[in-house]
Amino acid sequence: QVQLVESGGGLVQAGGSLRLSCAASGRTFSSYAMGWFRQAPGKEREFVAAISWSGGSTYYADSVKGRFTISRDNAKNTVYLQMNSLKPEDTAVYYCAAEANYQPNLMREYDYWGQGTQVTVSS
Repeated sequence: QVQLVESGGGLVQAGGSLRLSCAASGRTFSSYAMGWFRQAPGKEREFVAAISWSGGSTYYADSVKGRFTISRDNAKNTVYLQMNSLKPEDTAVYYCAAEANYQPNLMREYDYWGQGTQVTVSS
């Protein structure tokens, strides 16, 4: 089992920045690829970004490419999502998730999920 806890969400103005964190406990963190997903009100959950076990490979949704950066610190069992140039359409609950294989944008491949953290971007 892997337990995931997100933090760092909040209210920010358009153009601002936020850094989300996801702390993992349980099985060896470095054995899992990690991803961030988000779900806006009335919409389906969608892929945002993913990172491989060592951090050597990353993958982003087109909508966030160039604005968001995913990273991980295996010594701290934590994955991060740095979000810059935020837009109102980035408003959503953000979830981190863990998968044993690195299939970045396939939601069904992720085995463990956090409870989510709210990000609200005002215009």
